[in-house]
Amino acid sequence: MINLFKIVSLLEGVSYILLLFIATPIKYIYDNPTYVKWLGMPHGLLFVAYIIIAFLLWQPQKWTTKEFFIVCLLSLLPFGTFFVGKYLKE
Repeated sequence: MINLFKIVSLLEGVSYILLLFIATPIKYIYDNPTYVKWLGMPHGLLFVAYIIIAFLLWQPQKWTTKEFFIVCLLSLLPFGTFFVGKYLKE
């Protein structure tokens, strides 16, 4: 489950960065929402998967409530999910 979480957190972070820094500017600068449509759904699914897996790992990882909320908060920050490994215990 930890390896799956690492993969999902990486993909979620990359999709968020692409959506935020590439697709959204293209949408508003060039009036072309195509990339937002392409990246929006995968990012949303990865975000939901990230939160669900984090919830499933909460007890096995022995995270405090504060650590769990930090792990969840990292999904809202650009580049945040790249630092989730700090909270994973193998």
